[in-house]
Amino acid sequence: MAEKHHGAAIGAAGRAPAADRADAIRNVVLVGHSGAGKTTLVEQLLVATGTIQRMGRVEDGTTVSDFDEIEVRQQRSVNLSVAPMVHNGIKINLLDTPGYADFVGDLRAGLRAADAALFVVSATDGVDGLTRMLWEECSQVGMPRAVVITKIDHQRADFDQALAECQDVFGEGVAPLYLPVVTNGHVAGLIGLLSQKFYNYATGTRTEREPGAEYEDRIEEYRGALIEGIIQESEDESLMDRYLSGEAIDTKVLIDDLEKAVARGNFYPVLASGLGVGAQEILEGITQGFPSPLEHPLPEITTLDGKPVTVKACDPDGPLVAEVVKTTSDPYVGRISLVRVFSGTLRPDMTVHVSGHGLADRGHEDHDVDERIGTLTCPLGKQQRAIAKGAPGDIVAVAKLARAETGDTLSEPERPLLMTAWTMPEPLLPVAIRARSKADEDKLSQGLARLVAEDPTLRLENNAETRQLVLWCMGEAHTDVLLDRLAKRHGVEVERVPLRVPLRETFGGRCQAMGRNVKQTGGHGQYAICHLEVEPLPSGGGFEFVDKIVGGVVPRQFIPSVEKGVRAQMERGVLAGYPMVDVRVTLYDGKAHSVDSSDMAFQIAGSLALKEAAAKVATLLLEPVDEIAVLVADDHVGAVMSDLSSRRGRVLGTEPVGTGRTLVKAEVPQLEITRYAIDLRSMSHGTGTFQRTFLRYEPLPSHLTDKVTAED
Repeated sequence: MAEKHHGAAIGAAGRAPAADRADAIRNVVLVGHSGAGKTTLVEQLLVATGTIQRMGRVEDGTTVSDFDEIEVRQQRSVNLSVAPMVHNGIKINLLDTPGYADFVGDLRAGLRAADAALFVVSATDGVDGLTRMLWEECSQVGMPRAVVITKIDHQRADFDQALAECQDVFGEGVAPLYLPVVTNGHVAGLIGLLSQKFYNYATGTRTEREPGAEYEDRIEEYRGALIEGIIQESEDESLMDRYLSGEAIDTKVLIDDLEKAVARGNFYPVLASGLGVGAQEILEGITQGFPSPLEHPLPEITTLDGKPVTVKACDPDGPLVAEVVKTTSDPYVGRISLVRVFSGTLRPDMTVHVSGHGLADRGHEDHDVDERIGTLTCPLGKQQRAIAKGAPGDIVAVAKLARAETGDTLSEPERPLLMTAWTMPEPLLPVAIRARSKADEDKLSQGLARLVAEDPTLRLENNAETRQLVLWCMGEAHTDVLLDRLAKRHGVEVERVPLRVPLRETFGGRCQAMGRNVKQTGGHGQYAICHLEVEPLPSGGGFEFVDKIVGGVVPRQFIPSVEKGVRAQMERGVLAGYPMVDVRVTLYDGKAHSVDSSDMAFQIAGSLALKEAAAKVATLLLEPVDEIAVLVADDHVGAVMSDLSSRRGRVLGTEPVGTGRTLVKAEVPQLEITRYAIDLRSMSHGTGTFQRTFLRYEPLPSHLTDKVTAED
């Protein structure tokens, strides 16, 4: 990998920030919609800590966070990336996540690796639906959170409106730590509500002074709510009474209680940021107000056979427990694993045990192997800076883990352990592909294997029925990135093809038919005649073969041959090449020859009889029907129900889920929901989700039957 740093020059002689103690680490994941300013915020903090010298894209178009070739071309984040820095002796690992719903897998990986989440909300755009959903997700697991309102220097910025929206959407416990001071349309600085100081940025460097008298009322209004919110979470029960009686509470006491309130996940301070404004305040908020890895409860840990194991968090001498939170492939150095160390100490060249993650149904191999790791590095953009160890609580990059994939657990070979996997969203957009050339076909399986190793939200399916290779993706943007990566990184060109839904065939009525296979050539000929009666069975009835032969007109040894021929023809179909189901076939008559009859002759006769029956009676195509459960905001329920009806769906009912959300249940043909993941996202402004379960097969409408048979 190139040693040149892309995005800016590294300060402090390019040294990697070291972390020896877990209490001197802060792992923070940035969460927010695309365009909210997460990547810009990362760069501001890197500049403020002297990690890099300047912000912005350089000649090759990269930044510290967006250095992947796809991110460079599209100028948007599509990967989880980490930016380490040091402030006042505290190492901060900022995990920058994509702001698109398609890449929620990377976002959830960031939540797993972090000890707190910083929600990034634009002062110009407010809170979107995806951010609201992720806030609820963090709330369910008790993740400590804070909010930073960005772009406060934008001409359309409205800090008060954005703050009010955060308080309305995120609920109680949201309170600002700083208030922007705007003079003549420009942000002059910030007022610290705890310190009651004005931090002036008007000259380009931060200076401190007392705020003017004109801000007293505003400070008093917001400061009172802030202090009450903090001391409500205080362990000192007398603090509220002392405050309400008019006693001035020491600022250090408030800051200590602020960290405890945030760590409990019940209080959410709000910070502010603009270009050249707020970086120092955010760094202080992270180092003084966010919990360390010591305060992060460990996920459930078991032995490989499922027995619970108690492990002390961040014990440097304890058993090694680490997790791969992101896997990438570099064309020069191979696979690189981003690893969060929860216990023990990771060292270069040590041997670790790799335990699998339970996603075998998506094409991800479950692992139970020992591997020797390579060097340990501290990543920043494209640069990997060697470090001596991975301390407990830290996030490091590991080279040469050839088998480990995202979600795998690393532990000691003599004591293999397994961490409970985090929940990964189900990919619901099927995309059928094929290699563009024979050369691409030869490389396709290897390229796809690497994509699967990197991305646990991708599911790979080789559909035996439709004979198609199907990628199950999170959405259109996810698909584009996967195919782009397959072409540019792995040198495999593919093209999309129309997705085939696995249909079925059945008979529409009862009829009788004869299969005649009589051929006389030199030597032994073929002689087999069978008379069949076919009739449909109820849905789900499968296949029944009934023997009603009397008098040995078909010898007993050839009756299984007739059934075998019928079954083979049912697999091939009689109308459009789809398997036939829900049929009863009765063999009631036939003829045989003492010399020319054979097993194969009666197999062919049985097959011919079934095809003749299809020519006599209507043959129906059956389509698979799924039961789907759509979870959307109440505002979108009407649009979703109307859309489902337009897809030949039957709405079964609705039920409220929590506050402001509704679950809509319906039965919908699979043919109508192949692109529902994209359409639902559009209808619900990115907030809707759904699950699907196969239900049964139903007759395909005649106009669609004609279309399918014409295509086939």
